[in-house]
Amino acid sequence: MNEFKPLPNLPPPVATAGVIGWLRANLFPSPFSALLTVLGIYFLYITLVPFLDWAVFSADWFGTDKSACISGGACWAFVTSRIDFFIYGFFPTSEVWRINICFALFVISFAPQFFDAFPYKKNLGIFSLTVFPAISYVLISGGWFGLVEVSTEKWGGLSLTLMLAYVGIVAALPFGVVLALGRRSQLPVIRTFCILFIEWWRGVPLISVLFMSSVMLPLFLPEGMNFDKLLRALIGIIMFQSAYMAEVVRGGLQAIPRGQHEAADALGLGYWKSMLLVILPQALKLVIPGIVNTFIALFKDTTLVLIIGLFEVLASVEAVVRGAQWRGLTFEGYVFVGLCFWVFCFGMSRYSQKLERKLNTGHKR
Repeated sequence: MNEFKPLPNLPPPVATAGVIGWLRANLFPSPFSALLTVLGIYFLYITLVPFLDWAVFSADWFGTDKSACISGGACWAFVTSRIDFFIYGFFPTSEVWRINICFALFVISFAPQFFDAFPYKKNLGIFSLTVFPAISYVLISGGWFGLVEVSTEKWGGLSLTLMLAYVGIVAALPFGVVLALGRRSQLPVIRTFCILFIEWWRGVPLISVLFMSSVMLPLFLPEGMNFDKLLRALIGIIMFQSAYMAEVVRGGLQAIPRGQHEAADALGLGYWKSMLLVILPQALKLVIPGIVNTFIALFKDTTLVLIIGLFEVLASVEAVVRGAQWRGLTFEGYVFVGLCFWVFCFGMSRYSQKLERKLNTGHKR
């Protein structure tokens, strides 16, 4: 009796595997797609090549004023010569090491969150929400442990932008969760208060909130009573963003099936235990895109504090551009600011996508 021997495995056709297979599947699957691919490549060529020539190859990188920019490309000397002001604002030069320590702690706290193999991510997350803000405040403001006190009028640049965004994000989320729970409360007083609070703050623009907190609020305070302008701006940002965050979280709460509430009741869990252990974890997981979208909007809205005299990164660039030394370089300044915002916003977006994939417990067919 003849025995049949299995044939050896053959490699896949060249046209369906490797680089060629990927190109055929993604860029040239049909004549129309191939035409769009060719047009897209041509568009990138006529736009990207001149931009790279302007931004990199023909750019001037160093100099003390705009007279150093003679090549016809971008004048990045404007950025490199004033980079300290754009990052630290009016913070004393001899004390910027304090801000650098805060930057280092920020990176140490958040960079490992992007790597699954790092073993202490949970501890770093707790540190970033509790200890890190306290250390940063002590270092930047000074007045303790022999540190020179630096008033908030000297805070500025990118460091101020990050501080406003970080404090706003850390405080707005828990406030938003409490407001969302209050809006769904069975107690009429709590529900009415939360509805009025949310609708009030969502009904006014942030620029008017900042203006009122900086200019109008001191007029209603008792004589001789005043508190820091930066603190007033932070309170306005937190209240404003917490109202939007409340609606995002409320959408997640409403998406949880009634059976989850009944299951928590069957386990004998009280209201707060059922919310903290059963309902909220599922609700927050569902609305991660909305939460991160609110965070990104908050980060970009920090530029509005320039109307009350706080020199965040955009206001710092505009202040330098108005001077005779660098007048006319507004475009390079806006490109630098846009790149700064893009880096942080893109980082938040990518982390949210990674978190969504990690917490995706759905069952796909």
